[in-house]
Amino acid sequence: MTATPGEDDTGNPAPADVDGPTAPDTTAGTPAQAAKPIVPVVLLALAAAGLWAASRMTWVTVHSADGLTEPRTDDLNGGVWFGALTPLALVLVASIAAVFAVKGVLRQLLGVVISVVAAAAAVPGFALAVGAGNTADRAGTLAELPVRAVVSGADTHLGPAILSILAAILALAAGILLTRRTGERAELSGKYDNPVFRRADASAAVNKQNAETGTAAPLSDRVLWDALDAGTDPTDTSDTPGTGHGPVEENK
Repeated sequence: MTATPGEDDTGNPAPADVDGPTAPDTTAGTPAQAAKPIVPVVLLALAAAGLWAASRMTWVTVHSADGLTEPRTDDLNGGVWFGALTPLALVLVASIAAVFAVKGVLRQLLGVVISVVAAAAAVPGFALAVGAGNTADRAGTLAELPVRAVVSGADTHLGPAILSILAAILALAAGILLTRRTGERAELSGKYDNPVFRRADASAAVNKQNAETGTAAPLSDRVLWDALDAGTDPTDTSDTPGTGHGPVEENK
């Protein structure tokens, strides 16, 4: 006698199977957990810390004299040299929370925004490192020197500039990782966790098993229950093609 779902070979009720139709599917959350963007978040945290540290360090030291008082020396930190440096660091901090709040296309758009922020953060450090622009004149303007003062020199400090560039590179890497379709594999796995696809696959497996061996016993209880939900009777071992192997017609 062919065992039916829920009974063992002796005809006694089988122990309840956690994979039955009433059991929660605990495997559905696995792909989502694997898709957590841990690496981009770590990169964003390091980038934000790097930009904040660079904004507190001295980028340019300007020397000036007005002919009436002692020569003057002013240190310009990153926040003064590039006023948007600290706000950009705060944007990266806020983006860490946004990464966990959005998914899919919105997360990809967030990655694009982060990449733009990273490019903007790299500009002042790169310009100072290559000596682009008139550093002395700009330093005199930012130091708010008296009108009669004359800038005698400006010393640049490459360390903070390079630090800001490295931080921008980390932020750019995080943005690129976020723009990648990391959720494709999870979505593909989720497709087979969908009851519609699962029942169709179970029905096909039962039909194939019945056609080859005349019994569905070797199949798991989960497959048998899904086949029943799809309208396929696993106990029907009729040799007539198409008999009992398709969805059960609804009563009219």
